[in-house]
Amino acid sequence: MASGPIALPDRSQSGAAMPASGPAIWRDRRTFVWRLAMALLFVGTLGWLIHTHPLPRSDPAQRLSLDELAATTAPADAADPARLPALPRPLALLALPPDLARASNAAVPAQPFAQIAPPFRATLTADARARAADCLAAAQWYEAGDDPPGERAVAQVVLNRVRHPAFAKSVCGVVFQDADRANACQFTFACDGSLVRRRPGVVAWARAQAIAMAALNGAVDPAVGLATHYHADYVVPQWRDSLIKLGAVGAHLFYRWPGFWGTLAALHPLAPGSAEPQVPQLAPMSQAHRALTALPGLPEDDAVTLPHAIATLRSPAPDSARAPDHLTLTLDANAFPGSYAVRAFALCKDHPHCLVMGQTADPAPAFLYLQDTRKGVQTALWNCARTPRTDHAQCLPDAAGVAHILAGW
Repeated sequence: MASGPIALPDRSQSGAAMPASGPAIWRDRRTFVWRLAMALLFVGTLGWLIHTHPLPRSDPAQRLSLDELAATTAPADAADPARLPALPRPLALLALPPDLARASNAAVPAQPFAQIAPPFRATLTADARARAADCLAAAQWYEAGDDPPGERAVAQVVLNRVRHPAFAKSVCGVVFQDADRANACQFTFACDGSLVRRRPGVVAWARAQAIAMAALNGAVDPAVGLATHYHADYVVPQWRDSLIKLGAVGAHLFYRWPGFWGTLAALHPLAPGSAEPQVPQLAPMSQAHRALTALPGLPEDDAVTLPHAIATLRSPAPDSARAPDHLTLTLDANAFPGSYAVRAFALCKDHPHCLVMGQTADPAPAFLYLQDTRKGVQTALWNCARTPRTDHAQCLPDAAGVAHILAGW
């Protein structure tokens, strides 16, 4: 039989693994042992730390309040009583459409604050108080419209600023702070042309003046507390997240500074005799802000502002002899004249066609209010011999003219 070489199977072709050589096996085992030792060391160290430094079981988890959180992210001057906080740029806004801005603002939770501002007190001359009242009334109406809750909130913010060292030291100074810098004023209406484009009606202006005077006399709006900033809910200012949100009044959101500068301790009363500057921009609607010279066509002697006949006009007929929509209002001669229109408007609220005659101890009429909702008429007229008005159209006519109005209304 013929014989030949025996063929051995080719293990490299069949896929069977070749046993590792001795040095390779030693290296793999050494790596495994090293890794195992490190893992055991880590576990042992962790167990030792837990055993020697146990976590407290009885104490609840600690969480930062919004006030503390804002303080950690706010500038250092927010908590430093020796360093005044920088004023935010009021017109620096994030580029968001109104719907997204509202959603973003709604996602920021409010943190009500227990402290509220004390009643405002200021020793002012009669002229300075009148200028302050009209500056405050302008801020209210232009910022919140003819909406009393919104106007009271704006008035509170202004008076909080007046007593805060970061702002001007007068009501008019705060309202018109940086008004000479385009797009940099603290209150937008003061530098965007609103004072020229639109003005409040007689009743709305009188109502704003009455709210302003009440605030200057100590009325406090607790809804906004110590707020020094606010913005409309359809915008997101860049400064929003550096302040603490207190809440909302209407479409406005109100904020205070974090730390010391957002507390009651930061507010200081005005010095006695603080000056209230004249603001020429308010002259068209505020007699208090007109130059101290006689108005064109207006006699310097108030006694002859109206014909003498008005002083002889007697009281209207008793209510029993008058039509149901003709009302008589007894007025306090020392009260703020703007309050006459507010009270008359309230009396006529449910009367589409209404006339209110205001009387003081003087037999001459002090005030007349006419309303016809069907014709869109709302007219308030004052006895300008006693309460001069900037707009002569707001003055009562002579006795014959008043009698004609009473007969025809």
